[in-house]
Amino acid sequence: MVLERSETLRAAGVGIIMQPNGWRALDQLGVAAKLRQTCTEIPSGVFISVAEGKCRESELPLGKGELRCLKRMELMKALAEELPVESVYLGCRAVSILLDPLTSNPLLQLHDGTLIKAKIVIGCDGVNSIISKFVGVNSPKLFSRCATRGFTYYEGGHSFGDKFRFYSSNDVTLGQLPVTDKLVYWFLTRVLTSQDLSDAKKDPAYITKASLEAIKGFPEEIVELVKNTEPNTLYLTELRYRAPWDLVRTKFRKGTVVVAGDAMHAMCPFISQGGGASLEDAVVLARCLSEKLKQAAEGGGKRLVVEALDEYVRERRMRVFWLSLQTYFIGLAQDNTSKVKKALGIAGLILVFGDQTSHTDYDCGHL
Repeated sequence: MVLERSETLRAAGVGIIMQPNGWRALDQLGVAAKLRQTCTEIPSGVFISVAEGKCRESELPLGKGELRCLKRMELMKALAEELPVESVYLGCRAVSILLDPLTSNPLLQLHDGTLIKAKIVIGCDGVNSIISKFVGVNSPKLFSRCATRGFTYYEGGHSFGDKFRFYSSNDVTLGQLPVTDKLVYWFLTRVLTSQDLSDAKKDPAYITKASLEAIKGFPEEIVELVKNTEPNTLYLTELRYRAPWDLVRTKFRKGTVVVAGDAMHAMCPFISQGGGASLEDAVVLARCLSEKLKQAAEGGGKRLVVEALDEYVRERRMRVFWLSLQTYFIGLAQDNTSKVKKALGIAGLILVFGDQTSHTDYDCGHL
C-alpha cells in the first residue's frame, strides 16, 4: 500500500533536476526511457557572475553523463503507473505510529481514525516526517536562505538553448534550465525573511515581487523569465536540512519501520541531489528487502526483514552523509552574515570536495 496524504498526486516544487546517478536509478526502476521523451538533455553549463549590471561568464562544471530537468508531475505519474492497480491510496495522512506490544508489528493510525496493522512501514513522508520522529531522527534545522521555483512557458519557443545557466550576485543565486524547447525551469535562492515564513509565501504576487527585487541588475531576459512565470507553478519554501553529523549516528530503523527520502536525509538543494538520492534509496531498499524476503519463505521472516532494513541503512548512510556535508559546506560558503562560517564553508569544499561534481558518479547498483 502506498499512502499519499494529498487528494491527488503532488508536484510541489514543479521541476526536478536529474543528474547521472538519478538516471541510473530511473533505469533500474524501468521508467527512464519514458521520461527521456519528456525533456531535453543538457550537455553543458555556464556560470555567470553578475556585478553592477555587468555579467562575466565561465564554464559551469557538470557531472559526467546525463543531465535533464524533469517536470515533477511527469516523474510522479511514471512511477505511479508502474505500481499494481489500486495500490496507491490518495487522501491518506498518517498521524501516529507505534509498535504493537504483543506482536511488535507497526500500527499506523490515519487522520480518519483508520488503524493499519503493517508488517513493514517505509516512511517517505518528507522533511516533517512523523515516521522519522518515531525512529529517532532529530528534527530538521532551518537554514538562513529560502528557495523559489517556477516554470515559464514560451509559446513560440525560448532562445536559451540547451545550457544550464547559473547566475550569482552577492546573496542571490538563480539557476535556469530548459525542460523542452518551449518550457524553462528556474530556481532562485536568497536570504530568508520573516515574511517568507508567513502566509505570504503562498501568494504568487508576493513571490514574484520578492523574486524581482532579489534579481535587480540581472540581465533583462532573466527579469522577463521571472515576470512571465505561470502563477500556479510558483513555489516559495524555507530550506530545512538534517545535520550531517546526525546522519552518522542516527539508527533510521525501529523494529520493521525505516525511513527514506527527505524523511531520512533532507538537505538544501545546492547540489540538486534530493530527488536523485531518494530514487537511489528506492533501488537499494528494494534490493535488500527482495533478497531477504526470498529467504523468508523458509522461515525467520521478521528477523530477515530487520536484517534487510539494517543492510539498507548501512549501504545508504555514508552516501547521504557525504551529500549532506557537501550541501552544508556550500550553504556556509553562501552565508554572508559571518566571515568565519563563510571561510569554513569555502575551506571545507576545497579540502574535502576537490571535485565538486563527483557526487554524480555514484551508482546505486541493480535491482
